[in-house]
Amino acid sequence: MRVASAVTAGLSLVGMLAGGVSAADRPESPKEPRTQLSWGRCSPDQKELNEAGAQCADVTVPLDYADPGGRTIKIAVSRIKAKSPGERRGILLSNPGGPGGNGLATTLALRPALKDVADRYDLIGFDPRFLGESTPITCGKAPRPTPPGETTTPRRDFEDSVRSARDTARRCQEHGDNAALLPHASTRNVARDMDAIRAALGERKLSYYGISYGADLGAVYTQLFPRHADRVVLDSSTDPAATQYELFQRSGAPAEAALDEFDGTVRSDIRTVLARAERHPIPVKGLRLNAPLLRLIFKQLVQHEENDPQLVSVVSDLKRAAAGEEIEPGPALDGFLQFLSLPELADSMTGGAIFMCGDGGWPAGGWPKDPATYWKNMQHSRTTQPVFGPYVNGMIAPCAFWGSEPREPGTKIGNSVPLLMLQARYDNNVPYEGVLALHKRLKGSRLITADIRSHGVYARGNEGRTPVPCADRAVNSYLRDGKLPAADFTCAATDPKTDTKTDTKTDPKTEATR
Repeated sequence: MRVASAVTAGLSLVGMLAGGVSAADRPESPKEPRTQLSWGRCSPDQKELNEAGAQCADVTVPLDYADPGGRTIKIAVSRIKAKSPGERRGILLSNPGGPGGNGLATTLALRPALKDVADRYDLIGFDPRFLGESTPITCGKAPRPTPPGETTTPRRDFEDSVRSARDTARRCQEHGDNAALLPHASTRNVARDMDAIRAALGERKLSYYGISYGADLGAVYTQLFPRHADRVVLDSSTDPAATQYELFQRSGAPAEAALDEFDGTVRSDIRTVLARAERHPIPVKGLRLNAPLLRLIFKQLVQHEENDPQLVSVVSDLKRAAAGEEIEPGPALDGFLQFLSLPELADSMTGGAIFMCGDGGWPAGGWPKDPATYWKNMQHSRTTQPVFGPYVNGMIAPCAFWGSEPREPGTKIGNSVPLLMLQARYDNNVPYEGVLALHKRLKGSRLITADIRSHGVYARGNEGRTPVPCADRAVNSYLRDGKLPAADFTCAATDPKTDTKTDTKTDPKTEATR
């Protein structure tokens, strides 16, 4: 349920393996060969990195880790050296989520929240394989989307999404050399690439921060390379027993619950707007907005408490437009319209699909092949989840029509690697029950819960949202000193009278799961 993969589906959407032995089972050599990297200025597109004085290089890795002597690809890496050599801890990598998110500048972006901790690490960014500057995969150019007509039906909208998913699969499979590359787009291979980066930098271990899909990627890394994991922070994780489609489905109920926090007219107005859009797409500023698109917009807005005023504004605009009024949309709705009008949008959203279709299960794979499954689940969900049920159950990915099968199953989690986990209790993107399930399997972990509605807990201030100071302090303390909290605890909700966070408290619910 990550933003990148949700939009992808909504709009269309060094450790080796040899001889079938998993990397976690192979002895890790203390004398791994170190690759000589050619560091230099980052590409002109990486303005922030260049302004920060970063260096960039390419790490050569196997396309297929089961054939380490075969074809290779390049992983683009950035580095900002530690400012405190005497206190240098090592390297800190990160991943922004998705799947499909570029990450070359992600660790740099964490620097304001890291504060003095940033000075103790070489901040390492990287674009996952086949994304950004890492031997990128491109699909055949997407056709210009056909605007919705004046009338439609839920079934017609669904069939349009099926055609779009089938077309995306065809364009990706048939373009260039993709047929040889796509089977190697998987979360497990990204984790192996991370370990190749570690080895190329001559480091015995790596530290890591990942959010959403990036958190699940971090868990996969600790499973494959437990002895190379140093200080690992997982922010907003999912249930490792679920498929990606099941994770999407599970986000419907908490999203519906979030609407209950609003005045009852908000839900009523949303349902009125959707009922109209399912028959007559709503015209706004030269565009027609059908119900699937409106559900996507509502789902994005309901994730964060800070978006509540924007959600109310968007609903108000759409209600007036649905009543036949010609409106000038407010800033929130206008921002979505501008984004949706970008001509390159469809082509930019294939990164999530290649990993969702390349994973054999958790964290990104596991998509039903029969379109009828999606339709049946959509219709069944309408009774209890009238706003978001059709959206989260109808997320038909191109994987239903993918031309190749995953090379490996999903990753099974279960070890005692020490690490720190964060989760918002009212996250309606990756529900709280999921982190409890992962936390239970990661027996060496500690869990910090934030009593807020949010997707992501650490460094919220970097994005202009209300920070969770006790969570930020706990992460920085762990990355600085290496000490996990003595027990799970909760960062209480913001006090509306003071707009500050109250003191932390032990959380008996999460502690009981350990």
